Amino acid sequence: MTMKVLITGGTGLVGTRLSQLLTEAGHEVALLSREANNVGPYKTFVWAPSAGTIDPAAVPFADAVVNLAGANVGEGRWTEARKKELAASRLDSLALLHRELAKPGHHVQAVLSASAIGYYGNTGDQLDTESTPPAHDFLAELTQRWEQAAAPIAALDIRLVTPRIGVVLSTKGGALVPLAATVKRGLGAPLGTGQQYLSWIHLDDLCHLFMAILADDAWQGPYNAVAPYPATNEAFTEVLAEVLHRPLLLPKVPGFALKLLLGEQSEIVLAGQRVSAEKVMAQGFEFDYPVLRGALKKLYSS
Repeated sequence: MTMKVLITGGTGLVGTRLSQLLTEAGHEVALLSREANNVGPYKTFVWAPSAGTIDPAAVPFADAVVNLAGANVGEGRWTEARKKELAASRLDSLALLHRELAKPGHHVQAVLSASAIGYYGNTGDQLDTESTPPAHDFLAELTQRWEQAAAPIAALDIRLVTPRIGVVLSTKGGALVPLAATVKRGLGAPLGTGQQYLSWIHLDDLCHLFMAILADDAWQGPYNAVAPYPATNEAFTEVLAEVLHRPLLLPKVPGFALKLLLGEQSEIVLAGQRVSAEKVMAQGFEFDYPVLRGALKKLYSS
């Protein structure tokens, strides 16, 4: 059955690819954007979450909503002002969506609202499942607030799914691009101890997972959106260097140096989560790229 899907944050890495795959599958995509776009391939509705304004035709367009809105936690120093911006970009969007979804006159059946594995904090080699409690560092608390802001949507008798997204692998953007650039220059090295886990997912697997979620009412609540075989930072760096045919010549970058350079933001690279994909696989989802080497080879051969 074809759907009309409204996407917030649709011009980012994930939203762009998801829009393309949904359209190829015969669905109709529209974007919720802060700016009108009359030249792109998709219908665009304008909204301003911080001001609480939205095109009144946006939500009534949709059968399903995919909420990817949220400023990038990897960009900009974590000043107090930046932290407030990271929170507001997530919470204001969900507050406005909830307000519109609470009104009569629409036919939205499902909302997929993004979350992240930062929810779990730094858990070492512990296997994190969807029932693992949240941590108390900045990213964990931000992610918990993100999910809490989405939760009232479920009370509107709308199916709510909150995928906790891992590190998305793509050559078009995201964390892999600077990592690969460093390795290509011969400057690649594990970060900190190198033993912190990196739970990753190929961009296409993530988008196909989203499409499976939208298509099947059995999906509800939180799911870890990660591949089934996470890698340590050291193993990830070694496999990336192998796929790119570059040597790793430098020693590990000490954690204290990263903390001096990045401050609190160093937790992005020094904290690790070994996250389980069992729940999504039990739901019947099959990964095209379950293993890191295969995922990276596909990315750098295409």
